[in-house]
Amino acid sequence: MNFLITGSNGQLAKEILKKLDKIGISFDAFDHNTLDITDLKSVREVIKSKKSDVVINCAAYNAVDRAEDDWQNAYLVNGIGPKNLAIACEENNAALVHYSTDYVFDGLKHAPYTIADDPNPISQYGKSKLLGERFVQTLSRKYFIIRVSWVFGIGNETNFVKKVIEWSSKNDTIKVVDDQISSPTYAVDLAKATLDLINTSSYGLCHMTSPNACSRYEWAEYILELIGWKGRLVPAKSDEFKTQAKRPGYSFMDSFPIIQTIGYNLADWKDMTKRMMKELKIDN
Repeated sequence: MNFLITGSNGQLAKEILKKLDKIGISFDAFDHNTLDITDLKSVREVIKSKKSDVVINCAAYNAVDRAEDDWQNAYLVNGIGPKNLAIACEENNAALVHYSTDYVFDGLKHAPYTIADDPNPISQYGKSKLLGERFVQTLSRKYFIIRVSWVFGIGNETNFVKKVIEWSSKNDTIKVVDDQISSPTYAVDLAKATLDLINTSSYGLCHMTSPNACSRYEWAEYILELIGWKGRLVPAKSDEFKTQAKRPGYSFMDSFPIIQTIGYNLADWKDMTKRMMKELKIDN
């Protein structure tokens, strides 16, 4: 099998590439400069010429707040890009793996969201990701749509763990919201589970996150405990911070039927966080 990875500079893509290299599977990796997924002609040419069997789309517009004003670019990358990939994959009988987000939900359920729940995004970012989902479902037969939440890893991208560590180096007091609840997901574990899912050929929509939920505050508290920070962590509410985009308050997703499909659930978020800190060599 030959894999093609888009958005290859991202933290998740890098973990996928590491695993493919380790198990000896051939792949072609493209970043935004070498493959613009919003250009259908280029997408068609590349997937056909590389004879790709599986395309993993890690390219995404993730600037949640900026997307409120820059919605056209968000819709292009998160909506039209997956559409183009779906068209080209269908033409070449390739399977498409596409990542979506818990932000397709409004956060009002106050119970774990399942794959049977209807999305209702409350931000332009969430709407753009839902658009991508719908194009993939409409245009592909062999697809995996994997919804993830609060992804973190050691790659070049900014994530919550790195932000908290940076804040701790500059402040004696840190404020973090306690009314945003979801599930942190380590890119290393997500990459492994993705490849295991592909091997099942169990196409369709799934949620792939830690089986345990936490608030941003609880996650920050654990990160700061691991690094031995001696400052003061203060709980806050989302409305105390002025952001352009609304975030869902409770967007924890139930991962059923992942364990029934690949044989295991992802690890607890504390275990994931601790392993990343060890990889960064900054745990206490």
